[in-house]
Amino acid sequence: MRAIEITEPGAPEVLRPTTRPTPEPGPGEVLIKVDAAGINRPDIMQRQGMYPPPPGAPDIPGLEVAGRVVRIGERAARWKINDRVCALVAGGGYAEYVTAPDEQCLPIPGELSMAEAASLPETFFTVWANVFDRARLSDGESLLVQGGSSGIGVTAIQLAHALGNRVFVTAGSDEKCRACEQFGAERAINYKREDFVTVVKELTDGRGVDVILDMVAGDYVPRELECLADDGRLAIIAFLGGTKVQLNLTDVLVRRLTISGSTLRPRPVLFKGKLARALEEKVWPLISAGKIKPVIHSRFALDKACDAHALMESSAHIGKLILEVSPS
Repeated sequence: MRAIEITEPGAPEVLRPTTRPTPEPGPGEVLIKVDAAGINRPDIMQRQGMYPPPPGAPDIPGLEVAGRVVRIGERAARWKINDRVCALVAGGGYAEYVTAPDEQCLPIPGELSMAEAASLPETFFTVWANVFDRARLSDGESLLVQGGSSGIGVTAIQLAHALGNRVFVTAGSDEKCRACEQFGAERAINYKREDFVTVVKELTDGRGVDVILDMVAGDYVPRELECLADDGRLAIIAFLGGTKVQLNLTDVLVRRLTISGSTLRPRPVLFKGKLARALEEKVWPLISAGKIKPVIHSRFALDKACDAHALMESSAHIGKLILEVSPS
């Protein structure tokens, strides 16, 4: 099969087309013929040598795919040959074929194309796990998303808005702010010319927000604690702004704040399977009904993966970047 490999840690140019053996599905797995694969920040980190795949995962990058089931392993009972699925995988998505645990596969909702379906798994699993499971965003509560125009950000905006929550976001340009508001954000804050703490406080009459989804960390964290409401929850999923921070923990104790962090890729299949079932029950109907829509900025041929990575690193995109692997 055709695939993209990382020849050595480095810039986007280290991504090279190659040929690899087609994998065989193990017990509880299916083999998917990949039509499209999503590009995500963890792929960038893996290419740079900063995020190695977990034990047993392929060294080929790619964490989400859409395609058709072409082979079924033992004890994989849910799917049939030729079923259209999208799937979260621990690696191997930048290839013509990939194996996936059957529990981490989901039916393609509604009439979505393969490219649209490939944009769903990584961001929806991540947002559901962190905003709704860990941070427990509930009816009537508010959410601040740092980086609202990213794939994660666009997903979080639409999902929280569709479920009736107030959503505020930060973004780095007026164009991105306008897009975020079109996706459902009540107010998008241009962090290059506005202080998000001041704006959030004004918008909430001084109360603050209930949940913050943070991909920045670093020196954002003390400011985020400042704009959390009492009993607020901060969910950190990346650290584009750095891994070290100095905190005064008085507010954490006095105002009963919660700081959590998580990564999805190394979690066990059982955990990801539970997330998949929650998404299929609670979120997939919203997508099928058109209340949440995939947002794709650009599509690239498989052998242009390096160009897709360069665009993601530029942060000039709004929404998802997709590799069209074997379009049907």
